[in-house]
Amino acid sequence: MRASGILMPVFSLPGPYGIGTLGHEAYRFVDFLAEAKQTFWQILPIGPTGYGDSPYQSFSAFAGNPYFIDFGLLAQQGLLTAEELPPAEEVGPIQYGALYNQRPLILARAAQRLLAAPSPAYQRFCEEQASWLEDYALFMAIKEEQGQAGLADWPDDLRCRQPDAIAAAQARLADRCDYYKAVQFFFYHQWGALKAYANRKGIRLIGDIPIYVSPDSSDLWTRPELFQTDGQVHLTRVAGCPPDSFAADGQLWGNPLYDWPRHAAEDFAWWKRRMRHATSIYDLVRIDHFRGFESYFSIPAGNTTAHGGEWVKGPGLAFIDAMHQAVGRDAVIAEDLGYLTDEVKALLAASGCPGMKIMQFAFDSREPGNYLPYTYTANSVVYTGTHDNITTQGWQQSASPEDIDYACRYLRCTPDGLTDAMICACLSSVSALAVIPMADWLHLGPEARINTPSTQGGNWQWRLDAAALTQDLAHTIAGLTSLYDRAPAAT
Repeated sequence: MRASGILMPVFSLPGPYGIGTLGHEAYRFVDFLAEAKQTFWQILPIGPTGYGDSPYQSFSAFAGNPYFIDFGLLAQQGLLTAEELPPAEEVGPIQYGALYNQRPLILARAAQRLLAAPSPAYQRFCEEQASWLEDYALFMAIKEEQGQAGLADWPDDLRCRQPDAIAAAQARLADRCDYYKAVQFFFYHQWGALKAYANRKGIRLIGDIPIYVSPDSSDLWTRPELFQTDGQVHLTRVAGCPPDSFAADGQLWGNPLYDWPRHAAEDFAWWKRRMRHATSIYDLVRIDHFRGFESYFSIPAGNTTAHGGEWVKGPGLAFIDAMHQAVGRDAVIAEDLGYLTDEVKALLAASGCPGMKIMQFAFDSREPGNYLPYTYTANSVVYTGTHDNITTQGWQQSASPEDIDYACRYLRCTPDGLTDAMICACLSSVSALAVIPMADWLHLGPEARINTPSTQGGNWQWRLDAAALTQDLAHTIAGLTSLYDRAPAAT
C-alpha cells in the first residue's frame, strides 16, 4: 500500500491555552487530515517533558504530558467551572514557564473533584496501569517535595529506594500521588478519545518513542539495575553521538545507557512492556536511534562533550526477535539516520522494519550517505525533513549555493519551486509511506524549525496558526496525494 501522512507534533497544534491540547483544535486537525486524503499523522513523544522541555527527556517512558490535557473537555465533564478556565492566549511560541506555573493549579481543582468521587473508569485505569503508574506518581511527588531536584540530587535513602524511606514517602505523600494518578487519567482518557476519532476518520497515528530514558525519570529510579549505574543510581556511562560534520563536538545526550546483558537475562521484559504500551496508544511506532540496537556510542559520565566516547555492541537480533514476539513485525518504523555501518544495515534488513529517507540529505554535501531518490526501496518512509531538520524553505536559505544548484538541477526546478519539488519527489518516490512536515506544506522558513540538535533554548516552541488550515490547502494536498497514488481507497 502506498500512503502519505503529515508530521505535526501535538504541542505545535493551535489552541487557546499556550500549547496544543487534545481538545477542539486536535479534532479539527484530524478533520483537516481526512479532507487532505492523508492516512497517517506522525507526532513526537507525548511524555511529560523534563530538562530543556524536550519530548526526548521525559520523566517517564509510559506517562502522558499534562500540558496536553484540554481544560475545555474537563469543564464539559463538570471537573472545572467556566470561571476556572484561563483566558485564551494568542497563538505564538510556547511559553513553557507559564505552563509550568499555571497548569498544576487548574489541574489540581479538576483532580480534587474526581478524587472526591472516583469514577469506575478512573479506578479501572489505575488498576490497568499499576505496573508504571504507582511508581511514576511517587517519583513525581518526591520530586516535588525535593524542590524539583533531579534524581541524582535526591537524598541517598530516597534515590536508592531504601524500603523504610519509600514506605514513609508513600504515607507522607499519598495525596500528591493521587493527584498525579488523576492527571494521568485525564490525559489518557482524552488521548484515547482522540485516537478513536482519528481511526474512525481513517487516520492512523504514528507515535515516537526515544530509545533512551531520561536520567531524571521514574524508569531509572524504579529499575536502576537495567542501566549502567554504580549501584547507587549514579550513571557510569551516558549516551550521545560522535563528532561529525554537523556537530564538531558530537552530541552529548546524557541519557542512561542500558545494561543489555541484564535485559537479555530477563528476556527483554521491560522493553516488551514498553512496546506493548506504545502499540496500545499508537497505530505505528517510530523508534528513535534504531542503530543503537546494533552498536551504541558510550561516553564516560561527567564528560562535557562526546569526545572520548566509544562504540559498544548492542543487543542485536536477539532484541529484534523479542520485539517481534511482543508486538509483531508490522508495528515499527526504524529511525536509521546517522552513521550507518554494514552491520547496522544488516540488522535493519533482518528486522524487516522500514527505515527513513530524508530528501534534504540527498542534496546536502555534508551528508555522507546516499539519500538520492533512486536509491530508495519500497520498505521505507520518506520525509522532506524531520523535527531535527530546518524546514525545507529554511534549508534553501542556509545551504550552500552549490547544494541548492544541485538540488534544482536534479529536481528540474527553480529555487522558488524547490520546496514543492522536494515534496513531489517524496510523494512520487517508491517509498511505501511519505510523511511531509506541516511546516513544509505551508512553505514556512526557519521560524518554524522545531529543534536544533546539540543546542539549548529556543527549541520545541513552534505552534501552528489555526488560520493556516484552509480548505484550499487541504485540496492542494489531496490533489497531490491522489496524483501520486497515495490517497486512501474510497469507501
